[in-house]
Amino acid sequence: MSREGSWQPPDVVQAEAALKDLKKILKPPRTSGQGYKDPKLDAWTRERLEAIETFLGHYTNPQSPAYDTWTTASLLTAVGKGKTTWFARNLRAIAKPYVLFCISDPVVNPYYGRQSRSRLEDQDMANEIHEYLQTIESGHVRAQDIVNYLDKPDVQSRFGMKRGVSLATAKRWLTKMEYQWTKNFKGQYMDGHERGDVVWYRQNIFLKRWMEMEDQMRTWDEKDSSSSTPNSPSDCATLQHRQTVAWHHDESVFYANDRRTSRWVHKDASPKPYTKGEGVSVMVSDYVSADYGFLRSPDGKESARVLFKLGKSRDGYFTNDDVLAQTEVAMTIASKHFPDDDHIFIFDNATTHLKRPDNALSARKMPKFPPKEGMNWGLEVMEKDPFGKMTFDSHGKPLKIKVRMSDGKFGNGSPQPLYFPDGHPRAGIFKGMKVILEERGYNVTGLRAECPKFECRKDADHCCCRRLLYNEPDFTSVKSSLELACEAKGFEVLFLPKFHCELNFIEQVWGHGKRVYRQYPPSPKEKDLLRNVVNALESVSVEQMRKYARRSRRFMDAYQRGLTGQQAAWASKKYQGHRVLPNTILEELEQAGL
Repeated sequence: MSREGSWQPPDVVQAEAALKDLKKILKPPRTSGQGYKDPKLDAWTRERLEAIETFLGHYTNPQSPAYDTWTTASLLTAVGKGKTTWFARNLRAIAKPYVLFCISDPVVNPYYGRQSRSRLEDQDMANEIHEYLQTIESGHVRAQDIVNYLDKPDVQSRFGMKRGVSLATAKRWLTKMEYQWTKNFKGQYMDGHERGDVVWYRQNIFLKRWMEMEDQMRTWDEKDSSSSTPNSPSDCATLQHRQTVAWHHDESVFYANDRRTSRWVHKDASPKPYTKGEGVSVMVSDYVSADYGFLRSPDGKESARVLFKLGKSRDGYFTNDDVLAQTEVAMTIASKHFPDDDHIFIFDNATTHLKRPDNALSARKMPKFPPKEGMNWGLEVMEKDPFGKMTFDSHGKPLKIKVRMSDGKFGNGSPQPLYFPDGHPRAGIFKGMKVILEERGYNVTGLRAECPKFECRKDADHCCCRRLLYNEPDFTSVKSSLELACEAKGFEVLFLPKFHCELNFIEQVWGHGKRVYRQYPPSPKEKDLLRNVVNALESVSVEQMRKYARRSRRFMDAYQRGLTGQQAAWASKKYQGHRVLPNTILEELEQAGL
């Protein structure tokens, strides 16, 4: 006799009938025949019913590799749910009586023995725990508070306890005592993560360049990611050639009134008044790498970090000029203190980072013909004072001036001025798209300036003057101000694909820092805010940063293998601690139904 008894596996016909009944339990149809009703199942029961449904689905589906194979179907279900063979064995045990004998409750708990009486039924104990929780001054009730309280010898002696309770038990007790875990909910938003142009850039530009550099990058495995000093990657193998260090840049805003909003609250508790608004804020802009942590000198005296007080009446707003100034400091520190490495700066796709020089080539607003007599065309840019700050009129509106657009380039690389030269009857006046294109050899007779709203057909490349110029090599290859500034000093810039914050591990560094920051006392004064922000960020160790960097690299490896965002998230969560995914990942995704 086998461990599971003398029963033979049910035949497919029996299993199909059971599966049909099970679907009605999980999705009971409405009396109207349209849609389904709430099955009103608790989470534990629903989870196991769905596991049986998947199990029987594999067993009865002729297209499944586990068709008519009882044990294989259970193992396949276990793998798809990230479980072990123990789960598969118990799954077979609870599914058999349901299929063979039509037992109405197929989820008799196989994991626990006879139910014992909960100590919480002792009303004296329940009242004492509740009174203790009421004394917590911060109001942030935790399950750990119950664990700590019941670990006290006098409490255990008073209630005849030989030992305390686990954290899981304490969480269940909070629920029974009618506490709820509450927070401010925000709706989910949809973005363009899998949009065609975004995926194309991710695969053909970002990942292609990253994979070219990865062999020259240091890597840290989960077991040896510690470092003796923050700015010395002594735990990685000694390599004979220059290494590439990727510095990830980002900005994040910290608010004075940003504090914990999730906690255990008794149903009869009164709401606690909160300070209105988010309070004063400070924006932090910084660079971080898995090699050295935050970008700073080994002695910490020089740092690329910027603390910026946002607001018109404060430091203003963080612009491309501010990013350029910060990057100049970053390049100086990297060159001075890490001269044996090659450096690349990773920026997200924010317009602040992508901004081109004020006079950069752009076909977007060009007129087709030269301007009328007495007028000229140029690019409108913000007027700045001698200190590089924007200027405003008496009504608070930013002042603008016109500048000439830079020269274009012919196919042979020679310059093409966009304004009529000296000696021409209209010297210094903009030529217009028609003349510019004719000088490049195009026949634009009868060609309109622009398609309606510049929404040209996808297969059209000669539909309007603007599209022709828009596709010219010198117009498509215009570099951002950041790229030009960095290349001038031997640094490379790589922009992240849009909507891919998971590839920028500094996002997790911000999250870690904010979690610590929210545990500090309130920061009503600006100096308290600055001190708490700095201390919170300093609490993030290089070892933790390397953990976050490994996660980002797992996503990169997943996308390189052709996985979607959903598949990459599943794989990254399953293989935590790994930098790359196993070669079997595609098979595992198929088994998981992703």
